Amino acid sequence: MATTGVTKNMGVMERVSTRKRKPAEKPAVAIETDRLIRGDCISAMAALPDACVDMIFADPPYNLQLGGDLFRPEGGRVDAVDNDWDKFDTLAIYDAFTKSWLEQAQRILKPNGTIWVIGSYHNIFRVGASLQDRGFWILNDIIWRKANPMPNFKGTRFTNAHETLIWASKGENARYTFNYRSMKTLNDELQMRSDWVMPICGGQERIKRNGTKAHPTQKPEALLYRILLACTKPGDIILDPFFGTGTTGAVARRLGRHWIGIEKEEDYCSVALERIAASLPLDESALTIMQSPKSQPKVAFGTLVENGYMKPGTQLFDIKRRWKATVRVDGSLQADGEAGSIHKLGATLQNAPSCNGWTFWHYEDAGKLKPIDAVRQTYILATEP
Repeated sequence: MATTGVTKNMGVMERVSTRKRKPAEKPAVAIETDRLIRGDCISAMAALPDACVDMIFADPPYNLQLGGDLFRPEGGRVDAVDNDWDKFDTLAIYDAFTKSWLEQAQRILKPNGTIWVIGSYHNIFRVGASLQDRGFWILNDIIWRKANPMPNFKGTRFTNAHETLIWASKGENARYTFNYRSMKTLNDELQMRSDWVMPICGGQERIKRNGTKAHPTQKPEALLYRILLACTKPGDIILDPFFGTGTTGAVARRLGRHWIGIEKEEDYCSVALERIAASLPLDESALTIMQSPKSQPKVAFGTLVENGYMKPGTQLFDIKRRWKATVRVDGSLQADGEAGSIHKLGATLQNAPSCNGWTFWHYEDAGKLKPIDAVRQTYILATEP
């Protein structure tokens, strides 16, 4: 088991005009990570220190309130969620349970940490209300649209083809992590939207024991991969209070994050530990993600030319192919009798006051146009210390 120390000051000290001495920083809190805590999530979280985790991913019981077995048209029984851990006698009891675990989650989350909660229409609105009642600030609701949902066999309702995720910070002014550049890169240079199309967990990824699902609501690793890549950094601590078969832990290990799982069902615990042990971490170079424009170092277009990342003579185009420019040896561009930097020439051709040449100009790769900013990002990643 690894031990990590929380050494970053997650708060941001505002500058003031007075010369008062800064208050003493709180001592770093060290907690044991990369481990599974067996037991009830509320009591297990209560034993953790304040402000010790960077992100919480919670997949709580859905309280499906099934009225009996569900059968396919040919007579086969649907392997639905009928476990005792998903059953609550009343909505009031479920609400009390939600408030209890959210109270502990809020306490152990760092000031600038975030929480993700996933659910179905049975519970997500009640959880969302509890989040807001506790002062959490909702950043997004994400729709996970299932590419291969289970059909509605009775034909009495629309096919339930999505689940909802709530992403929230501890307050409106929290300085939470969001790797915007990484998400845009992941989405082929388009802003990542709040509707995500992914298949449900199946095939070799679906864990089975004795021919049946090890867990009825196992989440696909792709879903956790996107979430952790979006709002955590390597070395961050992610807590999952409803660990199940360990999807969060497996993905966290791959991405160089630390994890803490809490699970009370012994069968799930053994599956999770076996699964995480078999998960191979990515090497350090693969873990490097695209930086935000504010934090990335400045790179001149000419630097890409002189280092061979963009060869003189390369043809560049705007996204609609209205203009074609040629890269010159000094990093300038020439088009239609005009010449200038990537920014100046783009503005001149458009008769505009300014132009961001990094996103305006594109190069052709396998028949597709890609922004030259992609080349700049490649150079930055390759030359980082």
